[in-house]
Amino acid sequence: MASSGTTAFNLDIDEVIDEAYVRCGLSTQSGYDLKRARRNLNLLFSEWGNRGLHLWKVELQEAPLVSGQATYTVPSDVSDVLEAFISSTATASNSASTQDISLTKIDRSAYAALPNKFATGQPSQYYVDRQITPVINLYQTPDLNTYTTLKYFSINRIQDAGAYTNQSDAPFRFLPCMVSGLAYYLSFMKAADRTQMLKMAYEDEMKRALDEDGSRTSLYISPQTFFGDGV
Repeated sequence: MASSGTTAFNLDIDEVIDEAYVRCGLSTQSGYDLKRARRNLNLLFSEWGNRGLHLWKVELQEAPLVSGQATYTVPSDVSDVLEAFISSTATASNSASTQDISLTKIDRSAYAALPNKFATGQPSQYYVDRQITPVINLYQTPDLNTYTTLKYFSINRIQDAGAYTNQSDAPFRFLPCMVSGLAYYLSFMKAADRTQMLKMAYEDEMKRALDEDGSRTSLYISPQTFFGDGV
């Protein structure tokens, strides 16, 4: 049996928009229809950011530790920090002798309760202040005795739709829910009689995509803590 031998299928932004309008029982009539659809697609991407973890936007990043400095600004496209650890070497210098120490993530209340936030020593905890540009606060303040680099796994924002000839900043498995989601958003203004049906289709496609996007491991370990909420 003959097959294509390729696995490169994707959709340009204008093709996503066209398919979404078709699902609304419509066709694009003007340049403003395209502009509105692209705006709604960016709103859809923002909504995806509120749904939780998207593995394709997780990135290992690092920053050099500075003696006596407790706060570290992360790139502006970072939404949150999932895990953090301190290391004896930068990534480019990793070797068999590299030592990593995991840090415990705490919330604002636990960080506020720390009695001396600028005590120096080996950091063991971190708090992410999720401003427009997030900031990592370490406790204790590093003294650079052994560990010289802060490394962390960030969850980054999905890139904007951009030009109509672009392809989206999402893997192929999210194409069905991208089209369904945009059709659902457009139906508010263009096809109210189809809104409920399109919402159900969107949520169904999103569930399948998120299930597939999950981390597969043979065992999950949830450690018990004894220091109150957030620690």
